[in-house]
Amino acid sequence: MTSGSDSLDPEYARHGGFPHYEVVTPTPGFERFVAMMRRLQDISVSTDPDAATWEAAADRAEELAELLEKFAAPEGVAPAGRAPTLPGMGSLLLPPWRVTRFDTDGVSMKGRFSRFHVGGNSAVHGGVLPLLFDWMFGMVAHAANRPISRTAFLHVDYRKVTPIDTPLLVHGRVDNAEGRKAFVSAELTGLDGTVLAEAHGLMVRLLPGQP
Repeated sequence: MTSGSDSLDPEYARHGGFPHYEVVTPTPGFERFVAMMRRLQDISVSTDPDAATWEAAADRAEELAELLEKFAAPEGVAPAGRAPTLPGMGSLLLPPWRVTRFDTDGVSMKGRFSRFHVGGNSAVHGGVLPLLFDWMFGMVAHAANRPISRTAFLHVDYRKVTPIDTPLLVHGRVDNAEGRKAFVSAELTGLDGTVLAEAHGLMVRLLPGQP
């Protein structure tokens, strides 16, 4: 919660029972775990071992789940999604990108997609890009000191095929704000500035108690 959000919306803390998120400094173990899990995601979609190896892998995955599930924590307490020093803020849901600029006039991120994100023919799955843009729009609204908002709509224009294993950039901003509404936009580009996809969206501030 920021002072800017409080001044814009005194009811900020009452919006839908959102937890109070605080930035966490990840432990070396968590950082290593997330990196290994991302590696495992890539391996899981790019290998074809024999049946016995799949069974052995499933056994180890089951052991890992049993090890960790006893430490279940609610949203806003678990470190995933609260570690900005890690790719994807430490959340396996988000692509492994890092925020490189976070200002009131815009947000930038840098990263790449991997085999896990392939839709076909070594191209990033079309459904992954809206996820990246939606994350960006949330960051843009937060950087602009907008109170807690939800995505009302998100439109993506696919300009070129988005490749994997290639450094890419995404830039976003608030174009216009009208009361509870913030109209936002972003572009996904190569390092040479080639536009791969563009997005426009609407972020709407929640009403008190609105989830």
